[in-house]
Amino acid sequence: MKRRTLLALAASTVLLAACGQSTTTETDTKATDSTATGGSDLLQRINNGGTINVGTEGTYPPFTYHDESGKLTGYDVEVTRAVADKLGVNVEFKETQWDAMLAGLDSKRFDMVANQVSLTTPERQAKYDKTTAYSWSGAVVLAPTDDNRYSSWEGLKGLRTAQSLSSNYGELAQRYGAEIVPVDGMAQAVQLVKQDRADFTMNDNLAVLDYLKKFPDSGLEIKLTAPASEQTGSGLVLIKGDEAVVAKLDEAMAELQADGTLTKLSEEFFGADISKQK
Repeated sequence: MKRRTLLALAASTVLLAACGQSTTTETDTKATDSTATGGSDLLQRINNGGTINVGTEGTYPPFTYHDESGKLTGYDVEVTRAVADKLGVNVEFKETQWDAMLAGLDSKRFDMVANQVSLTTPERQAKYDKTTAYSWSGAVVLAPTDDNRYSSWEGLKGLRTAQSLSSNYGELAQRYGAEIVPVDGMAQAVQLVKQDRADFTMNDNLAVLDYLKKFPDSGLEIKLTAPASEQTGSGLVLIKGDEAVVAKLDEAMAELQADGTLTKLSEEFFGADISKQK
């Protein structure tokens, strides 16, 4: 009798253990299935009208900065807000220094970055995904409005250009045969061109458009723009692997392009449409 009781107890123990193991496995399976069918946490928040967290500098006008009232604004910021509106979600910006931006994305401090990121290196392209570009930039030539010598890039040969010696644009100007007049930065370069101590200066399209918007009476204008093949596009950047989220962001971006929102924001901050590749 005692032996039968012991056997029954042992069988009961095995059964309970088996049930416990089965329950755990079933729970794990359900959790896995939920992730597989519901998608990532970010995707579920987007689908459920939750909040997306976006990293940005807040000190990089006109892309991301604080206006006179202290409100965070800028082209990248307002594009992100417009995307969030299209998705039906809230957006919370987390400001951080540029040097820590991608590290913050890696540590999941935020879901994505809106800060003029182009992913031009193979290392970044292997690690991150980028949405459809909402801004395009490339080299441009800035010269006096009444100077008509700029019909082609090859025509820069022999002309004087005000450039920083460490600048990529200085290297580009030299490849076209221009003579470098050394400067410390864009502000000094512009002054030398206005004083006729240099014929032109070369810089990024967005930086030049920002200058021209602030100083419409400068007497300078863009003479040459880099061909489309040499332009780079910036978009929202996420850690690679969340294709469903990128697809939703791309869809929202396409709607903003189609309804004119990106063009309107471009002209508000730059006085020109930077949302389309020229």
